[in-house]
Amino acid sequence: MPIQGFATEDFDVFQIEGLEPRMDALIARVRPKLHELGNEVAPILSALTGEEMFAHVAKHARRTVHAPGDTWVAWGPNKRGYKALPHFQVGMFHSHLFIVFAIIYESANKVIFAEALDRNMPDIQAGLPGDFFWSTDHLDPRGTPHADMDKRAFTELSRRLKEVKKAEVTCGLRIDRDDPLVLDGGRLLEVIRQTFGTLLPLYRMSF
Repeated sequence: MPIQGFATEDFDVFQIEGLEPRMDALIARVRPKLHELGNEVAPILSALTGEEMFAHVAKHARRTVHAPGDTWVAWGPNKRGYKALPHFQVGMFHSHLFIVFAIIYESANKVIFAEALDRNMPDIQAGLPGDFFWSTDHLDPRGTPHADMDKRAFTELSRRLKEVKKAEVTCGLRIDRDDPLVLDGGRLLEVIRQTFGTLLPLYRMSF
């Protein structure tokens, strides 16, 4: 059975006012699809990375007042959690779906990645598609296209990862909510596989 894609109503969940109503809708509409995607992609990523990868669907358990502005499923090499290690994510804001490699602020691997970024900057600049996006805040739906990331931008990204405690990095593909691809589970799964394959060098250089 092909996986389910994401419908307009799934993205509209993020317009529901209030923590509890939005969480109820996320749990009912979106979370089952993320669990399904998590189970489907875990063996794909395990084959790509050569290590067992485990799926973790965001629970937003720490939220007590503000409703989440996005949600996701993450895959990492630790069965107990993903936040402390470099990982992969597929998730959604109201505006788009994202397929990314991520190191968030809780990970000590930020410095390892930053130093590797300095060493491999020309290869990274040449090796990623121009329509990929970089971000330094996984909660912010904005980002910088890879095509606009010059040496100065990468140097600043590296500096922030080394010096700023809350700094983090994500890189990958964004697909607009109105793109027919997000609704086509079979095609979407193939794009996820291809995107994670393209992002694999970033994952490898973060350890």
